[in-house]
Amino acid sequence: MEKQQVLKDYKKQEDKICLSQVLDKIEFSKTRDKIEHTDFLDMYQVALVKNFLRKINFENYQLYGGYEEAERKILIVYPKKYDDKMLKKNYNKMIKVIRIQLPEELYKTYSHRNYLGGIIKLGLKREKVGDIIVYEEGADIITLDDFTDILKQQLPSLTRFENSNIIIEEIQNLQKREVKVEEVKIIVPSLRLDNFVSDLARTSRSKAVQMIDQERVFVNGKNETKASKQLKLNDVITIRGKGRFIVKEFDGTTRSGRTVVVIEKYV
Repeated sequence: MEKQQVLKDYKKQEDKICLSQVLDKIEFSKTRDKIEHTDFLDMYQVALVKNFLRKINFENYQLYGGYEEAERKILIVYPKKYDDKMLKKNYNKMIKVIRIQLPEELYKTYSHRNYLGGIIKLGLKREKVGDIIVYEEGADIITLDDFTDILKQQLPSLTRFENSNIIIEEIQNLQKREVKVEEVKIIVPSLRLDNFVSDLARTSRSKAVQMIDQERVFVNGKNETKASKQLKLNDVITIRGKGRFIVKEFDGTTRSGRTVVVIEKYV
């Protein structure tokens, strides 16, 4: 498989780097006859890699983030001799969980930003960390296995976590995310994606188009770069940095012909 030829249609340098690493993992898996995996991929990279693997007709892979709804996932490539049962036995060798248990006086006070901000403040690589699942008493941070000890050692150096209990857990002991949603109504002039992004992100229409152009918007898990895309019932919209939303109902029109839309927002 000639890298340059396979990647010739990709213009963005960061896309080429990501896909080049994927090709390396495929080659290593073949030559070493063993499982290989990447660092964590964000939603854009997951969509990019899935489309690329479909394009080159490669099927021996899984995308895994520790739980079904994970946004950040590692790509696992494997020899044909492996089946799902064999792969699952290897999950613990790939990713683990750092559990931060806050002191009681800090319950309910920390958000996702506090945990991610701590990791960034330590100068640690974001691609080594998957989803961060926050609950009242603390958080579960999904990490690559070979990064777990480093993170566990460094987190207590942060003032915000100095009195917390920090332990390593197997991935099967991950705290299940309790999905909470709130219902909101928006009014849009048409069912174009940019109208929804503008209202949901509370920004101008031009800024919404910029966000779409910057590949920060996903529809049903797929990166969407067409501002004119028409949305329909049950579409899931993810705006990086703003949240995830479901189009639940079209609730009539206003006198001016605008559509009232019921949205479920993940909180």
